[in-house]
Amino acid sequence: MTPSFNRIPPDTLRELDAIVGSENVLTDQESLHRYGQDETEDLCFLPEAVVKPSTPEMIATVMKLATKNSFAVTPRAGGTGLSGGALPVHGGIILSMEKFGRVLEIDHQNLLAVVEPGVITQKFQEQVEALELYYPPDPSSRGSSHMGGNLAESAGGPHAVKYGVTKDYVLGLEAVLPNGDIIRTGGRVLKNVSGYNLTQLLIGSEGTLAIITKITVRLIPLPRHRRVMLVAFPSLEAAAGAVASIFQRGVTPAACEFMEQSAVEAAEKRTGKKFPNGGAAAQLLIEVDGMYQPALDDEVQTIASAVEQHGAVDILLAEDRKKIQEVWDLRQSIGESVKSISAYKEEDTVVPRSRLPELVRGVKQICASHGITSICYGHAGDGNVHVNVLKAGLSEQAWHDAAEIAVRQIFELTVALGGTISGEHGIGYSQKKYLPIALSPAELGVMKAIKAVFDPHGILNPGKIFVD
Repeated sequence: MTPSFNRIPPDTLRELDAIVGSENVLTDQESLHRYGQDETEDLCFLPEAVVKPSTPEMIATVMKLATKNSFAVTPRAGGTGLSGGALPVHGGIILSMEKFGRVLEIDHQNLLAVVEPGVITQKFQEQVEALELYYPPDPSSRGSSHMGGNLAESAGGPHAVKYGVTKDYVLGLEAVLPNGDIIRTGGRVLKNVSGYNLTQLLIGSEGTLAIITKITVRLIPLPRHRRVMLVAFPSLEAAAGAVASIFQRGVTPAACEFMEQSAVEAAEKRTGKKFPNGGAAAQLLIEVDGMYQPALDDEVQTIASAVEQHGAVDILLAEDRKKIQEVWDLRQSIGESVKSISAYKEEDTVVPRSRLPELVRGVKQICASHGITSICYGHAGDGNVHVNVLKAGLSEQAWHDAAEIAVRQIFELTVALGGTISGEHGIGYSQKKYLPIALSPAELGVMKAIKAVFDPHGILNPGKIFVD
């Protein structure tokens, strides 16, 4: 059933002005359009107002007002989401967290930090790296995404294969519930079984259960040495098949990225730069890191042996910081390059890494059967492949008809291979109709019951995860 929300009358807007200051309540059309979209395809939903609080107490008061007047509240961090998680699909207000932008503490002795959710991920990483510390989660949008949004989706990135995703680094939270209560979960310790693990429940909940206002994360020492290998293969299946072999030999790379030829070509065309072995059917970008250089040299040799057994046609090694960054710049240009080709749908499939060859082969067969162009790339080391389904050359009607069927079949294949339909982008608005492919009615029922406990009036980020 579709929830019903009230429009926001002028007197309520004035109350919002009084809570956060009139300069922090935006109602002009330009702002509504800007905050009514994120990076999800070309979707746009206009809120009635954009509200920018700067304290947890302000948020608590806003949420009490929303409960009293039955209007929707959609939390928003950096607006870089790829599943429509921050789209105000039921109007109401956008609650922007951009004023929560402080790094409150870096505790070098205990290897932890306390940050607000509006901190840009890359800036935080650079700040701790200056102290020879490391916060590994590194989504491709880290230069503009906020820590709060990373928590909402439990963001990963290339280095998740060795170091884990966002949820693996969060020790505690401060958050505002939909009724305005302020809670604190977890703490500053690694061990904590004092009641239910509310910290991990909120991470990955896509802003549907609470609004995070403070984050305590653990840090690790910064690795001193890095090596990057760029390995070319004669086929997609050969590249995908090599991934499991690397791990079976006892090496866990810091990153292991998969790129098919058409993804590389798109990046070359958009950036005007040539990729080494750009004509290869597929490539793996493999990074190893650590504290001791001889150990890395051994890992490079082990990886080289593994990929050669899968038909690698060339192996390039980057050792100095400049060359390593050049290789990563090429990889990180792929996402935007592929999306610039035409209208698209990006699917965030994830399977056990040994099933990667079957996934890639199946995606190509499904898309070909519908006359659709597909381009695959992503985090092969943890089985997370981003499948971009492109409109290129199709009429609007053909694209509309074929894409829906193809995406559903891709997700059905992914689940059949022991995987699931999102590794790091979340379900949000754009993928919610597919969630029953991955989860049973009983599992969905438990999640809906949890949502009802946290948000009985359904006002916080409505229209996400579950079909209305």
